[in-house]
Amino acid sequence: MAVSGDGGAPAFNRVLLKLSGEALMGQLEYGADPERISAIAEQVRRVQERGVEIAVVVGGGNIYRGLAGAAAGMDRATGDYMGMLATVLNALALQDALEKLGAHTRVQSAIEISEVAEPYIRRRAMRHLEKNRIVIFAAGTGNPFFTTDTAAALRALEIHAEAILMAKNGVEGVYDADPRLKADAKFIANLTHREAIEKELAVMDSTALALCMDNRLPIYVFNMDDEENIDRIVSGERVGTVVAS
Repeated sequence: MAVSGDGGAPAFNRVLLKLSGEALMGQLEYGADPERISAIAEQVRRVQERGVEIAVVVGGGNIYRGLAGAAAGMDRATGDYMGMLATVLNALALQDALEKLGAHTRVQSAIEISEVAEPYIRRRAMRHLEKNRIVIFAAGTGNPFFTTDTAAALRALEIHAEAILMAKNGVEGVYDADPRLKADAKFIANLTHREAIEKELAVMDSTALALCMDNRLPIYVFNMDDEENIDRIVSGERVGTVVAS
């Protein structure tokens, strides 16, 4: 786990960044903002250039939000598959932005879309990371009823990531209540996975938290709006909330 940042060697060798689909929206009501995606790609590329192997799991809420009316009353499994396809669109957009910066990337999808993405193969993903490629995992776990939070926890464990970097929008980390609804919500700097589950705090869903708890995988919850935060965490600086056993 990270201890201190002195601007020298990174505190981690391999991490997984979890982005919500909403992180790609910028100021849009739904959809993807090219400028926002470019800014995120720049942050990811900067960390990768420091020698840190980085994988990304991206959600699909920014696209699925626009489909909410069509999905109303739909079978849950069908709606979840639509959400998986939305994550593929986001993964391709992020891949394009990264490659414009000169990064080498691979998109791996949990559902087969061979024309645009590789199938998810664990050993191949790890080999890509070893070859300094940024791997973007799309389509969640490939199964309905599981969120992209669970996909992030699962993929992080499978590729032996040392931490999950959980990006949030507009909040510095974890609070005891929603700070956008409750002015006196208190920031929580440290907590355990079990505390997050028992108190139902907005870190990840309970399935993902349980996976991380059982395998002692730390989660760094931070504000994505500050473009230096990913680099700070990788440097070992104290940023946001740390969820650890």
